[in-house]
Amino acid sequence: MKVALLVPGGVDRPGTARAIPCLLALIERLAALGDEVHVFQFQHPGEPGSVCLLGATVVSASGRASSLRTLRAMLREHRRARFDVVHAICYFNRTGALGAAASRLMCVPLVLTLVDGEVARLPEIGFGGLVGWRGRSALRLAARRASVVTTQSDFMRSLAARAGIAARTVVLGVDLRSWPPSTPRPRADAAPLRLRHVGRLTAVKDQATLLSAMALLRRSGVRFTLDLVGEGALAPALEEAVTGLGLGDAVRIIAPMPHAELRTRFEHADLLVMSSLHESGPMVALEAAVAGVPAVGTAVGYLADWNGWAALAVPPRRPELLAAAIAALAGDEPRRLALAAAAQAKALESDADRTAQTVRGMYREVAR
Repeated sequence: MKVALLVPGGVDRPGTARAIPCLLALIERLAALGDEVHVFQFQHPGEPGSVCLLGATVVSASGRASSLRTLRAMLREHRRARFDVVHAICYFNRTGALGAAASRLMCVPLVLTLVDGEVARLPEIGFGGLVGWRGRSALRLAARRASVVTTQSDFMRSLAARAGIAARTVVLGVDLRSWPPSTPRPRADAAPLRLRHVGRLTAVKDQATLLSAMALLRRSGVRFTLDLVGEGALAPALEEAVTGLGLGDAVRIIAPMPHAELRTRFEHADLLVMSSLHESGPMVALEAAVAGVPAVGTAVGYLADWNGWAALAVPPRRPELLAAAIAALAGDEPRRLALAAAAQAKALESDADRTAQTVRGMYREVAR
């Protein structure tokens, strides 16, 4: 099949800071399985143009009117040889609206994948596709045009249902070739609990709650270290919070790193900790699970789906509950290992190979 894959960005050489591994894994597998894949990204920060990558043709645009230029590029390629399907992987609702426009103009079906905050509404921090009328209108346009809508998690699918959108859960899985499974590792009794957090330093990730939980965890007598990997507008405030809470000897805020180096961090970790107000996934929970590391965090995304049997989840903005959940696993090694094994089994069920097979099946379904 000939596929037009539409994304805002994230399609770059493997290992670079701009690359999103799960997107690259999907593109590589679709091309290897015989589909003709054309990727169109309209907010690429690098040079615009067309390149061959992982067996696909990648057309990048940026700057003013990038959406219009991308739409024109899609139509030119469609006139050269007809597309069978448009697949918009959103990250925000403008992507879906652009995919709907291309689908209508080319008279081909649309698959819409919601992977971020498209159906979230958090007006207190200005986050979510449902906060403003433009986002709601774009989502409505895309959902009406789409033959199939997918989400990353059952949690996200339930939010879509509340917005009147029927969706399927299709996980963008981990590439096990570059991120192979590791057996969950027992923790040394006397060693501090090794915690990892990975994410943008933004209000929706709510690392302020995470740091408050760390202060409470210390007061309870649990010894720990936390590597907080990320960058963003809240970095200075979080650095101040680390100092103000007296956590400077236990918490490190670390800039984003290559994917291979991040893997090493997880191979020396006991828990992934998350504090988000909203997640569609996150991908890092799947990666941690494959690396043998269970997660404790807020009841959003995968952690809401897995709560109690493959993760521990608490309501957002409750640092005392988050600290208590982490402390509970610090003192219960058999349960920590059981959660790790269950999470890994779940992540392996939905790896990148399975994702590609499921997506190809959807393409053929809507093309018929």
